[in-house]
Amino acid sequence: MAKLHLKNVRLSFPSLFKKAKFNDVETKYEATFLLNKETDAAQIKQIEEMIETAIKEGNIKIPSDKRCLRNGDESEYDGYEGCVSFKASSNKRPTVIDRDKTPIVEEDDKIYAGCYVNAIVDVWVQNNSYGKRVNGNVYGIQFVKDGEPFGSGPTDVTEEFDELEEL
Repeated sequence: MAKLHLKNVRLSFPSLFKKAKFNDVETKYEATFLLNKETDAAQIKQIEEMIETAIKEGNIKIPSDKRCLRNGDESEYDGYEGCVSFKASSNKRPTVIDRDKTPIVEEDDKIYAGCYVNAIVDVWVQNNSYGKRVNGNVYGIQFVKDGEPFGSGPTDVTEEFDELEEL
C-alpha cells in the first residue's frame, strides 16, 4: 500500500512519545488527524480512495463504522464539527520532527492536541479473529504550526504568586 502525505491537518488525541493506555493496558502509539471538509476535500478523497482500494484488494465488506475515517459531525468532541477524523496507530514509535526536520521530544511540549501537523500514513484491512476493519498506520509527524489547544491544558498561575525575598 502506498503511503499518503497529509498536509496541514489538526492533531487530536496524540500518543506519539509513549504508547496509549486504556484501562491501564498499554496499546499502541496513535493519533487522530482532523481534515476540514471544505479546505481538505482533496486529501479526504485520497484517503477514501485508499480505503476503497484496500477493501477491494482484501475482497471483504466493511461497514463505515469499522473504518479509520469518520464523519466529525457525528463526534461528541469539540473541534470535530465540519471535519472528518482519520485515526492511525503504530506498534513502533513514529518519527516526530519540527519544521526544520530536527527531532522533537516529548519534553519540548511542541506536539499537542490542537496543533497542526503534516503526517505520513497508510491504511490496511484487518480480517482476523479480532474482527474486520480498515485501520490506519502512522509513520511520522512533522509540526507545522500552533493551533487552539483541545481540552484543558496546563494553567500558568505564576503571576498569582508573590515574589519572595531571600531568607
